[in-house]
Amino acid sequence: MTLANKLTLSRIAFVPVFMGFALMELPLCEVIAACIFLLAAATDGLDGYVARKRNEITNMGKLLDPLADKLLVTGALIVLVDIGRIPSWIVVIILGREFLVTGLRGIAATEGLVIAATPMAKLKTVSQILAVIVLLLDQHFLHYLGFAPGIWLLYLALFFTVYTGFDYMTKTFSVIAQT
Repeated sequence: MTLANKLTLSRIAFVPVFMGFALMELPLCEVIAACIFLLAAATDGLDGYVARKRNEITNMGKLLDPLADKLLVTGALIVLVDIGRIPSWIVVIILGREFLVTGLRGIAATEGLVIAATPMAKLKTVSQILAVIVLLLDQHFLHYLGFAPGIWLLYLALFFTVYTGFDYMTKTFSVIAQT
């Protein structure tokens, strides 16, 4: 097994650990959860870099990497709903976009096409990760800032999520229409 795939698998292994700490009602558990989430999210960029650098891009990695990303973000969003930090309708929109893009990529693949991630989609991922971390730490920010920035970052992430969902739809349909 390649180092990149091990990093991806570690991201999947971090999900229940992160969720466990995020759901504990003990002092500093949310801070620990945010650190675990950040560490897990960092493996997302690192596994791709390692795979390209070592020329070890595998089919297993192509399957596991997006799965690990979705498990991490989905797990975090579900925890944030459970602890009352975010409304569930936002999670439904974000998950709907993920299902849509996965389906569109599957359709494109049947035509022998690859719909690559765009820079805006990468920005969407970064904004979601940042929103989760800040939402976990909002209680701590309130003392210093006088407001909770996490929900505003989540709305920004939601904007990028919806925008990139439509972008994937239009690109996929235009590419498929040309075949």
